[in-house]
Amino acid sequence: MSTVKPKTGTGSLETFNILHGFPEALVRGMRNSFLLDSDYHHLTQCETLEDVKLNLTETDYSEALADMDTISPPQLQKVAIEKLVTEFQYLRTQTIEPLSTFLDFITYEYMIENVMLLLKGTLSGRDINELIAQCHPLGMFKESTMRSIPTFENTPRGYQDLYQTVLVDTPVGPYFAMFLKESSQLMGGEVRNVLEEVEIEIIKSSLIKYWIEDFYHFSQTLGGDTAEIMGDILKVRADTNAINITLNSFGTPLNEPAMRTSDRKRLYPAVGHLYPAGTSMLTDVSDEDELGRVLELFPQYSSIWNIHSAGGGDKSIDDAFYERDVQQLELAFESQMHCSVFYAYVKLKEQEIRNMVWISECILQQQKDEINKFVPVFSFHAPWRGGK
Repeated sequence: MSTVKPKTGTGSLETFNILHGFPEALVRGMRNSFLLDSDYHHLTQCETLEDVKLNLTETDYSEALADMDTISPPQLQKVAIEKLVTEFQYLRTQTIEPLSTFLDFITYEYMIENVMLLLKGTLSGRDINELIAQCHPLGMFKESTMRSIPTFENTPRGYQDLYQTVLVDTPVGPYFAMFLKESSQLMGGEVRNVLEEVEIEIIKSSLIKYWIEDFYHFSQTLGGDTAEIMGDILKVRADTNAINITLNSFGTPLNEPAMRTSDRKRLYPAVGHLYPAGTSMLTDVSDEDELGRVLELFPQYSSIWNIHSAGGGDKSIDDAFYERDVQQLELAFESQMHCSVFYAYVKLKEQEIRNMVWISECILQQQKDEINKFVPVFSFHAPWRGGK
């Protein structure tokens, strides 16, 4: 009598270390590269950007800054992102399926941002070299594809060729195909009409929605702690998008009664803690008071909304979202044998880069009163760690 082989997911304790133990050990070791509370303290005491550079030479950014004679916030951001990309690409080379696909999903968000930047620049006639320089290196695709965008004619046929060359031939092509098909049916026009008549940010929101849903469903197939932890992270990300889309629509055509149900509703991801009841209620929201009443029904978001509604304080709604995200992403490091830690590492590093740029901008503009308005990562003084 044969025994049926048990089915185990990627998050299973039986197999995760065998398949993915080495890259997980690497990324957990990289946690030690984050700036410490003492590093942030020293940075906020700097008087010049040269002082900032000098203090950063005592951190993991020392080698990245070694060849820089002078430093500016954009330069600091550039070298920090390049360092993150180098680390991520090294991690990617050490993985096998399905972790390798999981890491690819992380890059899809940046690919969407890059393609939208190129499309927006093409429609406004900007120089392609300038646009490529602004693209996020974690979402780069073939340069020949990127450079081909401005060569298309401003005709329906030209935009069809643009779709086939750029949108289909990228890993995020299916998301563009879904959007263009849906929008063409609603608008009854060519792809050209879709790109010209729909605001770029609406297109981007639609593509991010498809990516979140796809990433969520993929993480659920992995099972184990990956499905639970990454599923919750993406649910919160979906809710954040839905709240921001609603809030940013006030005072725009998207807030008109007809547009709320036909266009704004389509931008809400079909996953999340707000979905489906909350997103259904968001469809009918017409102002901030109504949005606040909806969010009061969801305790995890009512406190964040109260920060926004209070106004004029030391913290914006974006700051509150960042704090919530940092707390959730830090928790991903508290358990083992799951893929979510790789996503958490990338996003926490992005927060650290935002912190450094914010501090350097405050020093450059002599706004020292604002310098402490950042969200440190793995801080012992964080409210959720019992700090004051």
